[in-house]
Amino acid sequence: MSDPAMSVTPYWELTFDADGDVDSGRRDRLPAEVKRSGVRDLIVFSHGWNSDRSGATRLYGRFFAPIPALAPAARIGYVGVVWPSMRFSDEPIPDFPRSVAADPARCPALDEDTRHALLEMFPGRATVVDQIARMLEQRPPEEAELEEFGRLVRLLVDVVPPGPQALFAADTLAEGVPQDEPEMFTGSTAAACEEFARALARLDSAPETEGFALPNPWDGAHELLRQATYYAMKRRAGTVGERGLGPFVGRLAAVAPGVRVHLVGHSFGGRLVSFALRGLPEGVRTVKSVTLLQGAFSHYAFAARLPHDPRAGGVLQGQHKRVDGPLVCCYSSFDAALGTMYPLASRMAGDAQGAVGEGPGVAGFGVGGMLGAKWGAMGHDGVQAVPGTRACTLAEALAAPLPTSGCVNVDAAAVVRRGGAPAGAHSDIVHPELARVVLAAGRIR
Repeated sequence: MSDPAMSVTPYWELTFDADGDVDSGRRDRLPAEVKRSGVRDLIVFSHGWNSDRSGATRLYGRFFAPIPALAPAARIGYVGVVWPSMRFSDEPIPDFPRSVAADPARCPALDEDTRHALLEMFPGRATVVDQIARMLEQRPPEEAELEEFGRLVRLLVDVVPPGPQALFAADTLAEGVPQDEPEMFTGSTAAACEEFARALARLDSAPETEGFALPNPWDGAHELLRQATYYAMKRRAGTVGERGLGPFVGRLAAVAPGVRVHLVGHSFGGRLVSFALRGLPEGVRTVKSVTLLQGAFSHYAFAARLPHDPRAGGVLQGQHKRVDGPLVCCYSSFDAALGTMYPLASRMAGDAQGAVGEGPGVAGFGVGGMLGAKWGAMGHDGVQAVPGTRACTLAEALAAPLPTSGCVNVDAAAVVRRGGAPAGAHSDIVHPELARVVLAAGRIR
């Protein structure tokens, strides 16, 4: 139950594999331990992209640290969800050590930490990882070699069709058909890499140097690998949420019905805890709040109808109503991973104008353009197309009680603002203000 490296107690960890399976003994023991501990409120936090358990534990320890002082009278327990995801080691995280100082666009070869993480995340694909690393190092000039690189990337992240993960990639549905198969998996690899190279160049260059040279498509190849890997993690997050965490919360409700559960998720962890709502057993009402921190999934996921396609809706439409309290979405315009790279990767638009629009977002890839509006993420502009959604600034969210139901968008850019390219402020979430949002959403005092 306790962890000497953890800042709070009682603390438990809940570990799932890629298909949402959990150790049955731990699954059965944890609810009983929570009941015996006497906690009234249980905060369950899921990480997003990460490299290992130790990284997840450090995140949880730092995020949870201010909570006991913020709610000294509350009887709070904490659960850290651990699931197989990865972070490319060249991505800076505010206040965390950075493994590699080089920019991937300038040094596209795989470093050892990233290679190891890929092998851990995709077991049995060592030969494919080696081939990908070799091509990133050599950067062969022939376009056919770039297409071969794309084939290898698709092979790396592919899943066996009968497996459960194949069902969890979509964020939206049109007449029951998934609408989320990125063109980077089906179209030209060269075109996709060129788009990513342009996006990286805009994020990383001074305005006066823009437009003087076309980037090498291989400058975007590393980003293609990164985004394909994140697509696989997005798919896993849905699987683990619905098949793993949702049923676990149901089991906990059966054993300890008086425990109020508060789900918190960062990045793809936001998708995980949201899909947990779809996996709740019928009649379970113990989830009292959901807080999404820079959620890396479609801002239309909870919508019944999409503005650009009335036949389609979000894959989680109506699921926010399963929360006996609010679903709070914290977002920031400083999140370059979600403001620029996420919509570009979600649907590699065929025309340059749609992909490189003139909207007001980061480096010209904003939600005001066609791409961002259609394929935008929760963590960049909040929940969209859900009637009754309320909106406020972070200061407003902390100054007055939050709504007790429905969706609430909180502009957290006042604190979520630090981080370098290509992710921007995506991982800048360790702030006492955000911990206070979690407490406010759950009405924990």
